Parts: sequence; C-alpha cells; structure tokens
Amino acid sequence: MRTSEIRTAYLDFFAARGHRVVASSSLVPVDDPTLLFTNSGMVQFKGALTGQERPSYRRAVSCQRCMRAGGKHNDLENVGYTRRHHTLFEMLGNFSFGDYFKAEAIAWAWEFVTDVLALPADRLWITVHPTDDEAKRIWVEDVGFDPARVVAHEENFWTMGDTGPCGPDSEIFFDLGDSVPGGPPGSADEDGDRFCEIWNLVFPQFDRAADGTLTPLPTPGVDTGMGLERVAAVLQGATSNYENDLMAKLVAAAGAAANITDRRAVATNPSLRVIADHIRAATFLIADGVMPSNEDRGYVLRRIIRRALRHGHKLDIREPFFHGLVTPVVDAMGSVYPEIVTHAERIAATLEGEEARFADTLRTGMALFEASVAGLAGTRIPGDVVFKLYDTHGFPVDLTADVARERGLTIDQAGFERAMEEQRARGRAAAGRFESHIEQRVRVDSAADFRGYDAVAGEANVLDVFKDGERVTALATGDAGIVVLDATPFYAEAGGQVGDIGEISANGAVFVVDDTTKSGNQHLHHGHVVAGTVNEGDRVRTAVNEPRRQAIRLNHSATHLLHAALRKTLGDHVEQKGSLVDAPRLRFDFSHPHPMTATEVASVERMVNDRIRENSAVTTDVMPFADAIDKGAVALFGEKYADEVRVLTMAEGFSVELCGGTHVSRTGDIGLLRIVAEAGIAAGVRRIEAVTGAHALTFVDANQRRLDDIVGIVRGSREDAPEKVRQLAAQARSLQRQVDALQSRLAASRGADLADTAIDINGIRVLTATVDGDRKSMLATLDSLKDRLGTTVVVLAHVADKVSLVGGVSKDLVARVNARDVVNFVGAKVGARGGGRPDMAQAGGGDRPEQLAGALGSVADWVRQRTATD
Repeated sequence: MRTSEIRTAYLDFFAARGHRVVASSSLVPVDDPTLLFTNSGMVQFKGALTGQERPSYRRAVSCQRCMRAGGKHNDLENVGYTRRHHTLFEMLGNFSFGDYFKAEAIAWAWEFVTDVLALPADRLWITVHPTDDEAKRIWVEDVGFDPARVVAHEENFWTMGDTGPCGPDSEIFFDLGDSVPGGPPGSADEDGDRFCEIWNLVFPQFDRAADGTLTPLPTPGVDTGMGLERVAAVLQGATSNYENDLMAKLVAAAGAAANITDRRAVATNPSLRVIADHIRAATFLIADGVMPSNEDRGYVLRRIIRRALRHGHKLDIREPFFHGLVTPVVDAMGSVYPEIVTHAERIAATLEGEEARFADTLRTGMALFEASVAGLAGTRIPGDVVFKLYDTHGFPVDLTADVARERGLTIDQAGFERAMEEQRARGRAAAGRFESHIEQRVRVDSAADFRGYDAVAGEANVLDVFKDGERVTALATGDAGIVVLDATPFYAEAGGQVGDIGEISANGAVFVVDDTTKSGNQHLHHGHVVAGTVNEGDRVRTAVNEPRRQAIRLNHSATHLLHAALRKTLGDHVEQKGSLVDAPRLRFDFSHPHPMTATEVASVERMVNDRIRENSAVTTDVMPFADAIDKGAVALFGEKYADEVRVLTMAEGFSVELCGGTHVSRTGDIGLLRIVAEAGIAAGVRRIEAVTGAHALTFVDANQRRLDDIVGIVRGSREDAPEKVRQLAAQARSLQRQVDALQSRLAASRGADLADTAIDINGIRVLTATVDGDRKSMLATLDSLKDRLGTTVVVLAHVADKVSLVGGVSKDLVARVNARDVVNFVGAKVGARGGGRPDMAQAGGGDRPEQLAGALGSVADWVRQRTATD
C-alpha cells in the first residue's frame, strides 16, 4: 500500500465505526503554552481527554502532522543517521472521550493491522504494562494472540505530566526479519532496528496526584498513535522510513539538487535524508505561520533550515537549492494538506531569503574566523571560539574544522562540546515554559454562561475559589486568587483580545478583577480582595470596567476592517499571524514579503476610515462552521473552532470573519483609525500598530503640537514648514561636506608631520602614534600615511574612555604582514578586539590604556620578527 492509501484506509476504517474525522491541527498548538510544537495526535484533543472540553462527538480519528524538534521531544540531531527519526512526521490516531475503552481499541487495532494492512500475525509482538492484566487478557483471550509474544514492559505507562491524566499503554511491534539486527521488546537487544514499533494504544484511566496516588478517572479514554512513515516502510518491504514511497521521492529530489543520481548512493547518503526530512518540516512550519527568527519556534525552524543547507554544502552544492525542493513536497502532500499549496510561493520565498542570509553568514563567518585566529597562540582554536562562531554567527562547526585544516590548525572539539552542553542545559531550562506544568494550572470542570456580548454587569453565584492554585472556601482581605462563577460578563483573553478587568462584589466584599482567562469552558477571574471576604457559594454582583471594554471593542472591530483592507490593498496572500487588542492600541501581524510603501499604508488607513464613516451596522450570526465557510467567512488557520461559530459581518460584507470577541454595534462607533507604525518582525511577517477613538485623537493632537514646535523652530507657517526643513537639511549636508574636506586636509597635514617619525625595519617604514580625532579622521590620516610612506606598516591609536586602533599595511606587504594580525597584536595588549582586511583593520573597546605606549613600542620588534630573512 502506498502512503496515501494507508492514510485514507485508516481514516475510513474508523469513520465506519462511528468516529468523527477531524482535520490535522496546526503545528503550533492552539491556546497551549505547555508545548513548543504539536508533537502527537492527542494534542488537539487534550481538553477532551482531560474532561475540560466537551466536544459534540465522543469518538475521533485524525492524521496529525507532528513536530519533534525542540522542547521535551527533540529528534533533530538524530535525523539522517537513523532509519526512523524525523523532525516532522504524520501520526494516525483514534480517540475515545469516555466512550469505548480497551476491548474495542485493541480489537479494532488487531482488525486493522491484520485485515486491512494484511500484516502476518506471526510477525507481530505486543507489549503491555506489568500491572495491566486487563489489556493482556484481551490480547490473549479475546483476540487469541500468542501469549509468548505478549511482553510485560515497565515503560508502557503514559503520563501527560507529573500530575493529571495518565495510564498504561500497549504497543504493537513488527518483526522486520533476521537480516536486521536487534531483539524483541524487553530483550537485551531491543534497541536494535529489527522490531519496529508501529502503533501505541494509550489508555488514560487514572488521575495522578502530587503524591503519586492514582485515582480512577470517571470517564477513561483512548489515545492511539500510529506512525504513518513507519507503517508505510513496513508494508513496502523497506527497513528505513526514507525508503517508503513518499520519503523516497523527496530524497531523490535532494539527490538531483546535488547531482547524485545513482539510486544506491542516493538511498544511503545521510545528508540527502537530512535535506529530505528538513524541507518537509520547513514547508509545514512556514505554512503554519512559523517564520525563521532567533527565538522560540522561529529559532528551531532556522536551525532546521541551516542544518539542511550545511548538509547541502557538504554535498558541494554551491547554488541556492533548498527553496526549489518545496515543489516536490507540495506535489507529494498538497492533496492532503491544501495549506501548503496555498502558501507554496510564500514558503519558497521565505526559504530563498534564508538561503541568501546563510550565504552571507558563510561570508561573515569567514571574516570572523580570520579575526578569531589572528594572533592565536599555538595551532588549536579554543572550543569557546568555535562555539561562538557556531552559536552567535551560525557558522557550522564542521566548516570551521575544514577551514582550520586548510590553515594547518585544529579545533578544540571537547571544549566545543562542553559549551554546547551548557547551551543545551540553558535551552532545556528555557524550554520549561513550553513543557507540561499541569500541577500549576487551575482545573475546573464547570462551564460559565458568558453574558458579556450583551452586558457589562450582572449577578452570579461563586462556584469555586482558588488561592495559590489550590481550591479554598474563601478569600479574605489582602488575598490574591481566582474566582469562578456560574455566569459572567467578563471576557476571557482569547483571539488576541485581552481579558476584562473590573469588580466582583457582595455584602461589603470587593474582589478587584485584574485579568480574566479561560480554562476549558470556564472563565477564571484573577484578582485580589480589597474589602471583606469572598466565599464559595456567595451571590455576587459583577461589573466590567466599561470604558476600558468600550476602547477594546473599538480596537477589535478596527482590526477586522484593517485585515480586510490589507487583503484588498496587498493581495489575498495576506493572512493574520497574530494580534493584540488592548484598550490603548491594537497590533496586527500579517504575512507579506516586503515593507509596505507609504502609499500602501495611506491607502489602507483611508479605506478603513471610509468604512468607519459609512457607519453601517455590525452583525453577528451563529451558524455551523461549514455554513460560515460557505458564506465566505475568513477563518484563521490554526485556530480551534467549535461546531457552532460566531460570524461577524462589517461594512456590508467588506469584512466577514469568524470571531468570538466583543465588538461595536456600528462601524461609526470606532470614530477614527490612525496607523502609527508598520515594521517587519520576522522574515515575511509585518506588524501594524494603530490607535482608534479617543486614543487616535490624542495621537493626532500630539502630532499637531510637534508640527507647531517645528514651525516655531524654522520660523515659518504650517504650510511652508516642510520646505523650510528641507532647506535646513540641505544646509546641514553642505556644511558636513565642508567639514569632511577640512578634516581631509587636516589629516594630510597631520600625516606629513607624522611621516617623519617612521623608522626603517628591514626596508619597511614602520610608524605608530597616538592621535586625536574620531575614527573617521583616524582612517583619513592612515590613508595619507600609507600614500606617503610606500612600503609601510602603520598603527594609530586614540584614547577616550576606551582605546581605539586602526592599522594599515601597504599592499606589497600583505603576503608577509597582515593588518589584522598587527592590530590584534596591539589590541591583545590593551584589551581591544576587532578585525578587517589584510591591508586595513580596526579594533576597539580597549580597557587597558596604561598599556598602550608599551604596546605601540613593541610593533617595531613584531615587524622585525615577521620580516626577518635567513
């Protein structure tokens, strides 16, 4: 069976058994700060499996794209060198939320594996947890599986975190045969490749407390995962995932880019496997809105891209190639994941930009390499220097080693590894905020009646009270905590809109709400008691800070108009990549490959304000998700939508979006929108900041006052102020040119005076001096001296707070004496660091000016040693 056939067969099999087919969610988890990436099929069903969400279905099946690179699950460094590791992979899974349990899950797994996939039963092995007698009994007695091949394995126990849902699991293994080394699960040789795990059936049936106590869950579930790449390899008689039909095409495409066409050479080349895996991962990450950067998910993406490019360099690929491999990925997987088809052009452009930047990194890295080894004591480059080149500047360590070998140098590999391990430790600590910390999260099973669309005040009953994450009966004056109500007008932070603030009060007690967030279907009111006591069971009054809520409404509605105007002005490729809707301002991130022109910004702003002045009604309809999409509503890719959704229509269809936020009644309520900034925040992602309503008027007033100040300075009117400023700027440029000319003449004069102080060393005029002036005048003096002295070595220094150095060597000398070397020689003595060309170099930051005279005085001996003849 081909990979596409396996995928379809799995979904159809479980759909026929009452499962809802759920589309793959984004690689960026929705509303889940515990994970860096979606790393398993259960992530989008976490709320349902824990009971915090109640979907309209109790059985689900999916084919989920997953990413294991960064955070707790990181297979990046293994990719290319093992048969089965990937960064991105597809996981088939079937799920039960308190419906069926072990008997059905095991029976259906057996039926699918033996009947649909037609795998021979005598080549299958099963593992269970030693305490899970129920699963073992089902396998042996109900299924009739050979008990000799049912292995009790202590590792067969799944946990979501240190606390929370957990339970035993049962794995299915396939024996690849005697030609592959390794032993059955549970044996001393189980780490070999012969026995391939193809399916894991997880049974979350307990709730683990902080002390380790396991309490049976009232509605145990089922969470299974079958790796599509592994199953395809098994069914196609391959021993490596990279030999299945899908991955083999990508490996072949990588081989073509490297001019490697021999089938055996292609199949066995680890660098080609790296490239094939990484182009798939990069394609899907960018499609899901992740952009290369130096932080969090973007940093992982950049590492993946640069690792692929490094392996391309190892294969002697010298032209940009990686972006060209997007097309084979789209051809292979676009029919299942249409988002990569939609964004193919943007994905390729993003990767092409990264390739260009990495080419610059190589060039920059070479210059940094030269600066780092200049004046090196010995022939070994220290590990911390190698690590800095790699970590700070992206210069691959193996390339550093290659260049070092060309110079007769070695690298301190052990020192580099120590620095890498220190970085990994820091990374693990930083990634902790993406890992599961369920024990620190307030868990509530109730649901709130949200009344905030129609009201900003009301009455409610206190259901729960929390302090320091633990449920308590009351909060007293001065206590900070969380209050949970059965009904609330407070909007919980979601969709970019910040949570409401306000007050909850009753019988003299006042709880100030500082923020509102969501847990499952419940609103959490975070705050502190300023008077009295808030008790569980109290009847309370609720009041949202209405002026703040109104300002937020204006900004949220303006965001929708802004989104529509951007698409109409720049094109349909514009997609929302993030937003912040607060009271003072709005922030909107969107996909666009270039900075907006001033004309485009003005056009968007004018278009939004035209819709505001029309003052048309804003309508909200609740309808099935499918109907909303048919209506043309814009759904944000990667967002998690319920079966019933709110559709917000503005300006008579100018903007139609799915949105659960709070909005104005008419567009005219917004008053005015002013764009205050437009900038890039990542490759291919732009950000607009804007203000509305009273804040927009304040912004306009402030600009008017600035204009009035300028008018006073230039002694003109508002009408002629721009021309007056242009005239002043032109005068300033003219005066600067005159200053530069005077400095050049001064440098020439100073050079003539200094030239007489040069001494002769082996036929070379050597000159060192301390001079006044900035770096620009120092360079001018240096050029003057080089012109006058002929064959020469010159080092000039300037002392302010720090020591600055410039050095020059005449071109006829650079084969024997390098300007970088002499500047670093002096710099090492005074604490200055720098670099440059062989004929001109600079250094700065010297913190030992008292050593300068001696350092300059030693240059003559340094030149004498460097140029001495036999």
